[in-house]
Amino acid sequence: MDKIRTPSLFPQRKKQKGMHPSISLSSFEVKFNELVIFIIEKKMGVTRRRFLMELARRKGFRVENELSDSVTHIVAENNSYDEVLEWLRGHKVKDSSRFQLLDISWFTACMEAGKPVDLENKHQLTVQQVYPITSNIPESEASSFVAGRVSQYACQRRTTLNNCNKKFTDAFEILAENYEFRENGVPCLAFMRAASVLKCLPFTIVRMQDLGGLPCMGDEIRAVIEEILDEGESSKAKEVLTDERYQSFKLFSSVFGVGLKTSEKWYRMGFRTLEDVKADKTLKLSKMQKAGFLYHEDLISRVSKAEADAVSWIVKDAVRTFLPDALVTITGGFRRGKKIGHDVDFLITSPELRQEEEVLHRVIDLWKKQGLLLYYDLVESTFEQAKLPSRKVDAFDHFEKCFAILKLHQQRVDTSCCETSEELDEAKVRVWKAIRVDLVVSPFEQYAYALLGWTGSRQFERDLRRYATHERKMILDNHALYDKTKRIFLKAKSEEEIFAHLGLDYMEPSERNA
Repeated sequence: MDKIRTPSLFPQRKKQKGMHPSISLSSFEVKFNELVIFIIEKKMGVTRRRFLMELARRKGFRVENELSDSVTHIVAENNSYDEVLEWLRGHKVKDSSRFQLLDISWFTACMEAGKPVDLENKHQLTVQQVYPITSNIPESEASSFVAGRVSQYACQRRTTLNNCNKKFTDAFEILAENYEFRENGVPCLAFMRAASVLKCLPFTIVRMQDLGGLPCMGDEIRAVIEEILDEGESSKAKEVLTDERYQSFKLFSSVFGVGLKTSEKWYRMGFRTLEDVKADKTLKLSKMQKAGFLYHEDLISRVSKAEADAVSWIVKDAVRTFLPDALVTITGGFRRGKKIGHDVDFLITSPELRQEEEVLHRVIDLWKKQGLLLYYDLVESTFEQAKLPSRKVDAFDHFEKCFAILKLHQQRVDTSCCETSEELDEAKVRVWKAIRVDLVVSPFEQYAYALLGWTGSRQFERDLRRYATHERKMILDNHALYDKTKRIFLKAKSEEEIFAHLGLDYMEPSERNA
């Protein structure tokens, strides 16, 4: 996601050699002489820092352009205590105890109040906290974990499927989904990020002090955690689960082909159940939505690892009928080690130049003849209109894709235990299951980027792109990595090379469950 460029409140003057662009300190009346603020530019950027300095001065605060002996309060954004200390050492500061080292949340609270607010624990950057050893994790893992080193970016946090804080993250995900249904993106993202942070922790949060030093723990997040610690559950999440609008959106969006806009439309039309939708004969459903209703019971049931493996065999067999040297890789949650999922995703490529271009058409024709294809939507490549790489964090890519529903034949059911004729008939009929399958075709030279992008998780990918933009001055998407400083595209033959380009430690797919 691109940084928001905030326009300066004042006209730019020509920068003189050796001088920092600033406004006169006497431009505004100083109302609060008891404190002097200095804002660290690191991880914030010049434009945002300048805007915040001018905002504070307008409200009567004294803000210094340069770090000086008069400074009493140092404000940082997205920096840990150790990072600020390192910055101070780089500026020849030997005694940091004379400053209040504060998070941007204190500054924001001051701006909202229009005056200095009291310092609370949540505002202060504190010494690295080493968490106490708990019974549910290995001693070596818990004792070596340092809160101050937890990055705000999921791509710098190793997150396995071992979630020690499920009672918190489940509540966060319910609240985030509700905000998403209401198209309220800011709190939705806040809860998603907080859930992602808690998922990486090798211990269970048992007290509010355990949150010290962790990023993305805003006031609303902390309030939910505190209530769960005190009451055992979140009243806000409980309220959401009983909310009629949330329940309706959750139900409608469970239908293949139904998104937020359609859910909103149906809700406004007075529909509350799928039966309401089916009963309206004037409603025009898309081909995808008709398939979604037809196979709804199968599609909302979980896909097991065994079923995913069986689908993998079908896909590889079909693709290699036409491309013997094709690389066919399962992606998504199953590549990250999950045992269950909602669909099965595959990435297809071939080392032979442009040989992959017709493979989806041929595979579709083959599955039609074999009677395996229940539904498909083929999306042709849009490379011709592409502007690569995309600056949007959640941008769609331009690969050729097929969104399909396959008939997965299962082992015949033992009918000896059937007590009624209805059970016997159902057992005989249900020897197959409808499975959602996504096929993505990538040119070989873009395969590493496509594999990284389609492996997920969603939050991992979002933060990976944010990190590339904000920390490395690069643009990353499912096709390429562009270095804005050098003005070149960086080639990569593997995911490891992409991580290396970004200056990140490589993470296995099983460590990307953010």
